[in-house]
Amino acid sequence: MTVVVTSAGKIRGTSRDQIACFRGIPFAAPPEGPLRFRPPAPPAPWDGVRDTLAFGAAPPQLAPAPGAPAIWRPGDGLDCLTANVWTPDPGAAGLPVMVWIYGGMWKHGSARMPQYDATALAGAGVVVVTFNYRVGFEGFGHLPGIPDNRGLRDQIAALQWVQDNIAAFGGDNANVTVFGQSAGAASAVLLASAPAARGLFRRVIAQSIPAGARTRAEAHAATTAIAEAAGLPATWDALASLPPEALLAVQDAPLRGPEDGFTAFGPVVDDDLVTGQPWTAFEAGVGGDVDLICGFTHEEYRGQGPVPAAKDIDLGQVTEAVGLGKDAAAAYREGYPGLSDNALFTEVLSDALVRMPTTRVAQAHTRAGGRTWLYDFTWQGPALGAAHGIDVPFTFGNPNTRYAALFLGSPPPADFAGLSERLRTAWTSFARTGDPGWPRFTPDQPTTRIWNLPPTDTAYPLEASRQIWERTDPA
Repeated sequence: MTVVVTSAGKIRGTSRDQIACFRGIPFAAPPEGPLRFRPPAPPAPWDGVRDTLAFGAAPPQLAPAPGAPAIWRPGDGLDCLTANVWTPDPGAAGLPVMVWIYGGMWKHGSARMPQYDATALAGAGVVVVTFNYRVGFEGFGHLPGIPDNRGLRDQIAALQWVQDNIAAFGGDNANVTVFGQSAGAASAVLLASAPAARGLFRRVIAQSIPAGARTRAEAHAATTAIAEAAGLPATWDALASLPPEALLAVQDAPLRGPEDGFTAFGPVVDDDLVTGQPWTAFEAGVGGDVDLICGFTHEEYRGQGPVPAAKDIDLGQVTEAVGLGKDAAAAYREGYPGLSDNALFTEVLSDALVRMPTTRVAQAHTRAGGRTWLYDFTWQGPALGAAHGIDVPFTFGNPNTRYAALFLGSPPPADFAGLSERLRTAWTSFARTGDPGWPRFTPDQPTTRIWNLPPTDTAYPLEASRQIWERTDPA
């Protein structure tokens, strides 16, 4: 077993496949008691050698879907702010570092999920860090007099821990790449322009960036609904008195009315960490000093919601619902001739949820002077096609988890290994040198990597959608 000295004390990990792994390292104090709903505080130091052989508890959350296994149980409590490190050589110096931020609609997720095992990724010669951050109301609920965006503040605390400690694991704290998917991708982009995170990393890989920032008024309305459902005043004292499971029981109260949606939670525009949607700060010229890969899966809506039968689709109502207006239905039919209304439904929702927010981030970042690379992951899985989240197994090289089986089937297709190796090579090359191996995306040359076998590079593939959305500009 390998022993490493961290800023809080010595830890002992395990090894597998020549990769040393340390699990459940505290990077902040448990957010309980007087620290409940507060920004993260430093962890308490310990004497002797602490075994870091098991993942820490997940942050409080409900199961992601009916019948899905619960990743958090009431007995797990609130002691969730832990990190995990995989390193090919703890005795090395100067290895590139990759820090993962999980997705989950701001209300689900944990670094202990098997799909985030980083053994294969670290085998490419990088140090990989995963960590937990608070989700749902614990991480993003708004309370009077309490700093917003505790989940993002947890992420910054983890990145500061990386700065202070990663050299002990063989990593270079001056060469840190943050990568994440969905809510994790949006987090990474927001942190790229946040003053509090400045200098903590130099590169970002953002896989499927959604919109999702909430105004203070929206966040206040959500808190009011939750407090009313709990029969309590909307104050820190009252809501902090609830055990996590009691808060979770009413956490979705804001979604039981006309505002029904995926989640009531997300980054709150506090004019401190968050100034608007993920692209806003880039549009203002901030964050161009951070290198950026960003992209989307080609059918982002798949896996996020049902596709109605063709007879039940009114495409004009769909385009109006996403803020484009009914007339945009005709523009979609003209831009994508030959597609059925079912297929157009998926195009519109994929654009609204992820493809256009990600495109807007790429455009804003390159206009801010940043080095930007864009991709479209088009590889089709047997069950859900090029669905939201299908890229995660390829990123980590883990085809045999329950999560991967949703997209890949079991056993996985024969071409999984080849595409996964190519994607991981691009990501680790970017982390190491700042070059993923395909041409940059610029206003004059909007080159886009198409992730399939074989990978190809082409002009931006969603020009029809981009023009529709730029004409309307619902944001």
